[in-house]
Amino acid sequence: MTDNDPSVAEPNDSSNAGGPETDTETNSNEKAYWSENIRLLWTLMAIWFVVSFGAGILFRDFLDQFSLGGYPLGFWFAQQGSIYVFVLLIFYYTWKMKKIERKYDLDD
Repeated sequence: MTDNDPSVAEPNDSSNAGGPETDTETNSNEKAYWSENIRLLWTLMAIWFVVSFGAGILFRDFLDQFSLGGYPLGFWFAQQGSIYVFVLLIFYYTWKMKKIERKYDLDD
């Protein structure tokens, strides 16, 4: 290779524009995306835990004072409610992730 080889980019060459700055911007964009994604996952998992474990087990005696469809509410949450809430959380997650992906320009 010679000093005049066009395949070797110079540090101030215009073909190298956006190199380090773009990488830094991409890294911060990826970190923000994953931070928001993980925060959403933790929130939804906490809701599911409270509904399934809390309403179905811990607060069952209190919830059994009320009924839904002729069944005590605590029993209903233990048998049916946590499953319904889980399915709703899946739909909410997909809807919210589409918004987050659009926000960070990662949608298909």
